[in-house]
Amino acid sequence: MNDSQPQVKTLLRWTERFGLAIIYLATVISIGMEIWHMIVNLRVELADLLLLFLFMEVLAMIGIFYESHKVPVRFPIYIAIVALARLLILDSKTMEPWGMIAIGATILILGGSVLVMRFGHVKYPYSDKDA
Repeated sequence: MNDSQPQVKTLLRWTERFGLAIIYLATVISIGMEIWHMIVNLRVELADLLLLFLFMEVLAMIGIFYESHKVPVRFPIYIAIVALARLLILDSKTMEPWGMIAIGATILILGGSVLVMRFGHVKYPYSDKDA
């Protein structure tokens, strides 16, 4: 059974790289499509910039994962915060007040969780064997 372990690890590593490549390509294509959309419309709106920022965060997360084989929990939270802010900006005219409050509260909770995690990392850092 020990002979199959390296094969399983190799298969998992290649599957991981393949998945990362697909996510990377899809993100780059999406960036190109968004830029093309701005060029065709001859205008850049805040929602467009926030969407591009989301794409940049995804690319940064892919880069970090490729180098360290870990995804810091903060990055998906940053992406969620920007996505919620974008939703709030785009749909604020048609959104119910309680929906806007709920999204704002969610953003505050996510931001607070990032602060708590950062504090925890500074106050109680990981040792090399824990990472």
